[in-house]
Amino acid sequence: MPEVPTASRTVELSVAAPAFNEADNIAAAVGEWRGYLEDHPAIGAWEIVVCDDGSTDATRAILEDLRKGCPELVVVGFERNRGAGAAIAAAIAATRLDWVVLLDSDGQFPISNLDGFLDRVRAGEGTAFSGARIRKADGLRYRWGSALSGAVGNLLHRTRYRDFNSIFKVVYGPLFRTLPLESGGMNCSTEITARVVEVGHDWIEIPIEHRERGGGSRGWRFWRGARDRALFVGYLGYRRWLLRMGVLRPPALPAAGGPADPPLEVR
Repeated sequence: MPEVPTASRTVELSVAAPAFNEADNIAAAVGEWRGYLEDHPAIGAWEIVVCDDGSTDATRAILEDLRKGCPELVVVGFERNRGAGAAIAAAIAATRLDWVVLLDSDGQFPISNLDGFLDRVRAGEGTAFSGARIRKADGLRYRWGSALSGAVGNLLHRTRYRDFNSIFKVVYGPLFRTLPLESGGMNCSTEITARVVEVGHDWIEIPIEHRERGGGSRGWRFWRGARDRALFVGYLGYRRWLLRMGVLRPPALPAAGGPADPPLEVR
């Protein structure tokens, strides 16, 4: 199991993000990420890895055009839509640096939230940090759904996290790249929270800003998403119970720096 990193002067950081039909947002998001990473004195080497999840709009073309002027931008993708979970897993697998920050491409999680993380990462305080949204900018029913599934997730995993479902996470790369992720849809952030707990690491929560989408629309329907999240949280809880009973063995993680499977269709 990867050990807690020691203190360091700078952080080598990979941004990992999924994108599906984000033509309205992706250029602004990548520009914001690049500007922050280039200018921050606590960040050393950096890269941005975006997985295009089979977009049917101009998302892939925009990313390829941006890559011409930014060699640190890595684009991976699928020819058809496979779901946010698959895109997140592929983006994480394609990262190379010591730390990975997980973002979304819709502009709701400003990368400037990292200001509250970097000193604690450099101090070697832990391997997994998660952003707890101070005020969620989603609609009321989305907030209720997230709060309910988060409460159930905490109950099943015997945790007390404020924001169990937050996608804004900073995780030690060798740990992140070896997590066994199965979610195919929008539940990947919930799964990541659970998986890290499952392999024996605690999350350090840090308050973050959450803002409204920059444009476009959500790629999933509320009621279908609510159904899928309820089923998935139930599955994670059942798996957690089987682990406690000794019916399942915890996943064996390779040592820090171990190889990861290559992403699909690296471009």
